[in-house]
Amino acid sequence: MRKIAQLISSLNERIGNVVSGFNVVLVMLVCVDVVVRYVFKQSSAAFYELEWHLFSLIFLLGAGWTLRHDQHVRVDIFYAKSSPRRQALIDCVGVLILLIPFCLVLLFTSIPYTLVAFQTAEASPDTGGLPYRWVVKSSIAIGALLLLLQGIAMLLEKTLFLRERKEPSEYVG
Repeated sequence: MRKIAQLISSLNERIGNVVSGFNVVLVMLVCVDVVVRYVFKQSSAAFYELEWHLFSLIFLLGAGWTLRHDQHVRVDIFYAKSSPRRQALIDCVGVLILLIPFCLVLLFTSIPYTLVAFQTAEASPDTGGLPYRWVVKSSIAIGALLLLLQGIAMLLEKTLFLRERKEPSEYVG
C-alpha cells in the first residue's frame, strides 16, 4: 500500500512542479496585459482569457499537490491539539466522508461538460477570444482525479500509520 501511495504522491509532485511554473507565466502575462491596456490603450480578449485559463490550470491541477503538502484550509482548533493518531483518524474520516464523494461528484459531472465542449468545438464567444474551450474544461476532471488519487494515497498512508503505529512517510501527504 505504501508503494501505491508513494507512486500517486510522486505523480502529484511532478504535476505540481510543472504547474507552479504557470505562476510565473501568469504574472508575466498580467504585467504585459496591464502595460498594453494602459500604455497602448489596447485590450485583448485572448490575453484576458489566457489569464483565467492559466489560473484555472494552477488551481485545479495543483489541488492534488496542495493536499500532498497538507496546505489545504482546515479548522485547526481541535486538529492541532490532537495526538498524531487522532489526527490520522480525523484525516481518514475526512477523506472518506468529504473528499472522495466531492471528487467523484466533480469528476462525473465535469466529464459530460467537457465532452460537449469538445464535440461542439466550443470556443470563446468573444471576438478575438481563445478556441478549444474543452482544454480548460478538461482540467476540472483531471484536477478532480488528481485530488481523488492524492486523497486515496493519504488514506492509505494514514491507515498504515494507524495499523502499524509507524510514523507516516514524509513523502506522502
